[in-house]
Amino acid sequence: MNDSPGWAVPGPSPSDGDRPGAPDGRDGSEGAQPPAQQPPAGGPKWSAEQPPPGEWSSPGSPQAPQTPQQPQQQPPQPGAGWGSYAGPQAGHSGGHSGGQYGYPGSPGQWGKPPAAKPGVIPLRPLDLGEILDGAVATMRSHWRSVLPITLVVATVVQVISVIVQKYTLSDLPVTSGDEASLRDLVDTLGGSMLALVANGFIQLIGTIVATAMLTMIFSRAVLGHSSTIGTAWREARPQLLRLLGLTLLLGIGGALLVGVLILPGIALRSIGLGLLGGFAALPLLIWLGIKFSLASPALMLEKSGVATSLRRSSRLVQGSWWRIFGITALTGLITTFVSAIIVWPLTAVGLAIGLADGGVSGLEDGTAATGWAALILSAVGAVIAQTITMPIQSGVTVLLYVDQRIRREALDLELARAAGLENYGSDPAAPPTGG
Repeated sequence: MNDSPGWAVPGPSPSDGDRPGAPDGRDGSEGAQPPAQQPPAGGPKWSAEQPPPGEWSSPGSPQAPQTPQQPQQQPPQPGAGWGSYAGPQAGHSGGHSGGQYGYPGSPGQWGKPPAAKPGVIPLRPLDLGEILDGAVATMRSHWRSVLPITLVVATVVQVISVIVQKYTLSDLPVTSGDEASLRDLVDTLGGSMLALVANGFIQLIGTIVATAMLTMIFSRAVLGHSSTIGTAWREARPQLLRLLGLTLLLGIGGALLVGVLILPGIALRSIGLGLLGGFAALPLLIWLGIKFSLASPALMLEKSGVATSLRRSSRLVQGSWWRIFGITALTGLITTFVSAIIVWPLTAVGLAIGLADGGVSGLEDGTAATGWAALILSAVGAVIAQTITMPIQSGVTVLLYVDQRIRREALDLELARAAGLENYGSDPAAPPTGG
């Protein structure tokens, strides 16, 4: 009985001649086994040299099992097997059923099939724990490449954010005894909005650069390869403009969707109609966000265009929307909680310092929240939080993309070949299903 494609359970297995209909004419009935195959008297005697576990050749393969002394082929560069879908692979059933098959354990029980694990994940359909564990394992084992990228990006973004908040929010007119003129108020708000938009654009650029480089690092980690910052930058750089275009397209499309739905309420000056349009826009935005959530890794790893990546994400998510939504939402809750327990205490300390300097009046005029102490400590907390959470979010997205391609397109076979595993999944027989 075969397990997963390309793997055999360690231990003796009957040869092809022992099965019914073997070429040598044996019918497979009891007692037909030649005397030479009977165990000798005094108990079984095994050879002193046994092959190491996990290096058995695939069922039916004419080649001998690979030994450690046997030279391996040079694995291709990461990304070589990540191209667009070209149809079912030879010797494979064309995809997996989401882990519903397995190998025999206790009588009547079926479990997950044994699978190669050259990197941070096993090469088979993944569950929630394996996706989260793969993201954390990559951050832990490849921290020399992952953490500097997110640390630099988060630091640059937060430094600019602190400067913008200090010199824009603190200039907002506060009406106390003297009322500010309408013109001064409009001019100040206009300048503040322009600064905030520029700050948001810089944050967008930083996030795109970090996401692109982290995607390349995670793609190598799946194969068990390490990646330097320079290598990740060289592999990600050709796709940066397309990734920027994809991000802007999704953002503008979401804004237009909200605008169209609340426009009738604005035109009719109806608050209720406007709120109804806003409530209708929320589930649509969530549905579209999950539908196109895999477009970014598809664009980066398949070297495709914006429109192609959107179509690829739509096809990969189809039929698995709720599963991907659940994993994405849980990841968001985890990263939000981690960020909160880091940022909130430092922000509270900054506000306490501002109150100690300015007194209660600092709460009334807002100087306690826009003081240097509050802004700097809040930024330090944000840098630490983003350095930790950004790799987790990017890693989960990349591993969801890999998981969906394994389930639908047998990407595990390409990944196994890219990792240098010979004869992985060469058995054309479909694995048994649990029952």
